[in-house]
Amino acid sequence: GLRGTDHIGFTVPDIDEAVAFFVDVIGCEPFYELGPFASDLDWMATHLNVHPRAVMKRLKFLRCRHGSNFELFEYQAPGQNTAQPRNSDVGGHHLAFYVDDMAAALDHLRAHGVRILGEPTLRTAGPSAGQTWVYFLAPWGMQLELVSYPNGKGYELTSTARLWHPAHPEL
Repeated sequence: GLRGTDHIGFTVPDIDEAVAFFVDVIGCEPFYELGPFASDLDWMATHLNVHPRAVMKRLKFLRCRHGSNFELFEYQAPGQNTAQPRNSDVGGHHLAFYVDDMAAALDHLRAHGVRILGEPTLRTAGPSAGQTWVYFLAPWGMQLELVSYPNGKGYELTSTARLWHPAHPEL
């Protein structure tokens, strides 16, 4: 019965800043908002694996074009870790956005003062041949990536199976 990914949820330090970034810079579409949620019982720990006295101040759903929806959370909790994990940390992660025009996407990010990490990397050999990628950071330090492979990837030369692609969701 698996159809695919419905949403990706992540916690941000300031939901207003995050929504503005994902809507105004990335191009996501805002949808509904909920919160706050809290409980004097152990509901938060039992159902969400957070501190029993955690307060989910707000959550907001966004649609991100032809990809997964995002569920942004802002929490306040005793002992809350506010450090953004690096990719090398357990729990580290990044979100990758497929773009048709890498140069135009980079110009757009630069025009919004976004920190881009290095220059785009072009893969010329191996299963990712044909792919260009570059990391960038959200204002609060979350790791994000632009990726493009308009002529496909190297693995496609030896396999009939295909990874999901936002330009070809039917595959």
